[in-house]
Amino acid sequence: MTQYLIAVVGEPDYATLAPEELQQIMTDVDAVVTDARAAGIFVFGGGLHGPEATTVVDASSGAPVVTDGPYAESKEQMGGFAILDVPDLDAALAWAGRLSAACRCPQEVRPFQDEPASTEAGV
Repeated sequence: MTQYLIAVVGEPDYATLAPEELQQIMTDVDAVVTDARAAGIFVFGGGLHGPEATTVVDASSGAPVVTDGPYAESKEQMGGFAILDVPDLDAALAWAGRLSAACRCPQEVRPFQDEPASTEAGV
């Protein structure tokens, strides 16, 4: 099994939706997550606050520099995510399709890198 990050990107402006439409989206997303849990593939997931709540820390040149706002200026920001442990990319894409339909927006699918082999004996 491989873990994949499925990220909500380019989401609609949920604040402008009618309350009943927003409630239906939440119900639809909950149904997909419930199915993923039942299938034993849901690792972790959740929604994120908007880019206005972002803080960037950059210590790549020495002392940390802390700034407000997202690192990149973009209309498409990650609004939430799910980490699924599925057999392959095709399975991840199928679940992303279900999440896209539930969220009413695109999903980005990325596999996690394999962990490097340990150099310690017995580990």
